[in-house]
Amino acid sequence: MSVGDKRRISIFGLGYVGAVTAGCLAKQGHAIVGVDVHPGKVESFNAGVPPIVEPGLEELLKTAKAKGLLRATLSCEEAIADTEASIVCVGTPSKVTGALDLGFVRGVVEQIGNSLRKKMKSHALILRSTMLPGSTEAIAQEYLSDLMAVRLLQVFYYPEFLRESTAVSDFENPSLAVVGTRDGAKPPADLVSGLFGERAAVVNWSTAEMVKYACNAFHATKISFANEIGRVGKQMGIDSRAVMELLCQDTKLNLSPYYMKPGNPFGGSCLPKDVRALTNHARMNGVSIPMLESLLPSNDRHLQSLLGLITESGETEVVILGMTFKSNTDDLRESAMVEVAQTLLGRGFKLRIYDPALNLSALVGANKRVIDTKMPHLASQLCPDLKTALGTRGLVVAAQRCAPVGELKQFITANHRLVDVNGWPELRELPSKYEGFCW
Repeated sequence: MSVGDKRRISIFGLGYVGAVTAGCLAKQGHAIVGVDVHPGKVESFNAGVPPIVEPGLEELLKTAKAKGLLRATLSCEEAIADTEASIVCVGTPSKVTGALDLGFVRGVVEQIGNSLRKKMKSHALILRSTMLPGSTEAIAQEYLSDLMAVRLLQVFYYPEFLRESTAVSDFENPSLAVVGTRDGAKPPADLVSGLFGERAAVVNWSTAEMVKYACNAFHATKISFANEIGRVGKQMGIDSRAVMELLCQDTKLNLSPYYMKPGNPFGGSCLPKDVRALTNHARMNGVSIPMLESLLPSNDRHLQSLLGLITESGETEVVILGMTFKSNTDDLRESAMVEVAQTLLGRGFKLRIYDPALNLSALVGANKRVIDTKMPHLASQLCPDLKTALGTRGLVVAAQRCAPVGELKQFITANHRLVDVNGWPELRELPSKYEGFCW
């Protein structure tokens, strides 16, 4: 039985994640039973010797073995019989096609389910293997639904964020902790304090699964970005290590949540222009930078998704709240909403626009040329007040927070539909049908 927050835990898969998890949990005082199909790994574990090379792990396992907190077995049934919680850390390799192979996870979970049916005592199952969203749901439904229905089993998805060579310190000082439950409800207090930690964010299974992929894709993006800047810089005779060191000193914009919010395509006077200039220079000088070259096509594809959401809504009247490329500016250069408005007018939609920051008579230079070229009749669609803009019906595209929700409540009715482009949760309070662009 568990003593306080200390538990008896079986860990399935004694590779990098499983071995480190075992050593670190044993250090916290938990009694660990490792399980693996490879006899050599089990033998090493039973001797307190790491089956993999990882700084700091050997000392953890030797100490745990000396304290009687560590052993390993080939038998799933034996491990389940002697523990009250299980952590699955087996691999999820790629198939030849590139698809994810969940064969090892499925096999282990099926064995665990069969062993629990013989044990018939309450148990916690924690999946750490990296799996695509929906996998935990599907696996639980296929192999564990009966045990969950009678409350003999709780299932959690607890993604790992361990880097090889620093995995022990990453476990002990996690950069991120997320635990997924079936419905996003908080896990029992003893599991939180004993395993997940009080800092762990609690979400549903699929969200926890997606966070892992989002993190890894972002890390891959950052590496590719730095490498491409490096190639361009070298061609120009610049040490891009110095460039990236300076870039990372900006924690207000470059290393921050500021741009990490799904919503509007990027626009304005800087980002599109500068990406074009950099990629054009690289192309003209024979430097291949496919990731950077994909930025503008990706941004355009995002715009097309927004247009599809609007044009396929079934509404013929569209109201755009916020015309400029971002809030609190009158800059229309490369604004996604200018492209949206231009397309809708070309397709015969009835369009109304509200943007209190936009004063057409004050526009000058390149900003004025945008409207003169793309939307010479913008003035006829621009409404002076919110009531006129909203009218009595139509699809409201909320691109910016250019009016208080209290004011919107006065004029939006059930005859309106609303598309939230940039994440404005208070819009759900309005009587209209609500749909988020990326959520």
